[in-house]
Amino acid sequence: MTRGWQITLDESGPHVALRDLDDTALRPDPDDRDAVADVEVAVTCSGLNYKDALAFAGNPGVVRRSPLVPGIDVVGVVAASSSPRWAVGDRVLLNGAGAGETRHGGLAERALLDGGTLVATPAVFTDLQAAGIGTAGFTAMLAVLALQQHGVIRGDVLVTGASGGLGSFAIALLARAGFTVTAATGRPENDSRLRELGATSVIDRAELDRPSRALESQRWAGVVDAVGGQPLATALAQVQPFGAAVACGNAASPALATTVMPFILRGVALLGVNSSLTGLHLRELAWKRLARDLDPAIVDAIAQPIDLDEAADRAVDVLAGRVPGRLAVRVAAGSAA
Repeated sequence: MTRGWQITLDESGPHVALRDLDDTALRPDPDDRDAVADVEVAVTCSGLNYKDALAFAGNPGVVRRSPLVPGIDVVGVVAASSSPRWAVGDRVLLNGAGAGETRHGGLAERALLDGGTLVATPAVFTDLQAAGIGTAGFTAMLAVLALQQHGVIRGDVLVTGASGGLGSFAIALLARAGFTVTAATGRPENDSRLRELGATSVIDRAELDRPSRALESQRWAGVVDAVGGQPLATALAQVQPFGAAVACGNAASPALATTVMPFILRGVALLGVNSSLTGLHLRELAWKRLARDLDPAIVDAIAQPIDLDEAADRAVDVLAGRVPGRLAVRVAAGSAA
C-alpha cells in the first residue's frame, strides 16, 4: 500500500483524502491510450504549486480524471524500470507532463511514470531542493532561456508576480545572467526578500494593474510575466523596441486586452511558455542550466518544507496568496532528502 492524497470529483463536489492506495489506484487510466508507465518511482519529495492548490479545490480544469493523485512535481528514486533510460537507484524528477492533471502525480509515496519524460536530478541539489525548485523554477528557467534565445541578453527586465515561486526564481536567475531586475509585487512586506534574491528595484503591482495606453514610455528590455491580465497589457506597452515579454501564468487573469501597437511599431514579441508539454531536450537543458546558475542556498531561501499531511491545508494558503516563494513537500516519511 502507498500513502498519498486522492481527489475524487462527483456531483456533490471534490472529495479529498490522505489514504492508503493500492496498486490499482496508482495505475494510468485504462482509457488513456497514450499513457506510459514503464518506471516506478519511490517518491521522496514533491511541490505544492498553484495548480496543485486548484486541484485540491476540485478545479475541473486541473483535475481532468477522477480519482486523481495530485502533484505536478515528482522527485524520487527509481524502484523498478523497463525503460532503457533508467535503472533502479537512479535519482529522477518530473515537472508536469500530465502529472497531477490527467495522470497520477507526486503527492503519494509511489508513482508510475513515463521514463521518456523524466530528467536526472542534478547532483548539486538534494531531493528536497529539487522539489523546492519544481515547476516554478523550471518555468522560470524556460522563461530566461526564451528571452535569451530571442536575443534579449542584457538590460532591464520586469518580473511580475515577483513574490511567488516562479517570480522569485526568475529574479534570481535573471540577476545571475547579468540583467537588471525590477520586481513587481502587491506584497510590500517582501521588498527586502526580493532585493536579496537579486532585484535592483521593487515596484507596486498597482503601477501595472491600471488602464494603459497603446504605447507608453519604453522601460523594459524584457518581461517575465506570471500574472497575465492588465499587468501584462501595461508591461507590453512599456517594452523597448525588439524586446520581448514571456507569458508564464494567469494569477491575475487569463484575459489580455491590448493592442497591436507594441508589436507593429516596436517589434515587441510575446513569447509563451508551456512547462507541462516541454520536450525532453529542453527539459534537460533547463535543468542543466538550473544546476549551473542556481545556488542551492537560494533554493533554501525560497522554498519552505512541509510534510505530506499538511498539503491540503497549505493549499488554501497558496490560493489565498499567503505563501511567499515555494512549498516543498516531504512525501517519504522522515525525508530530509
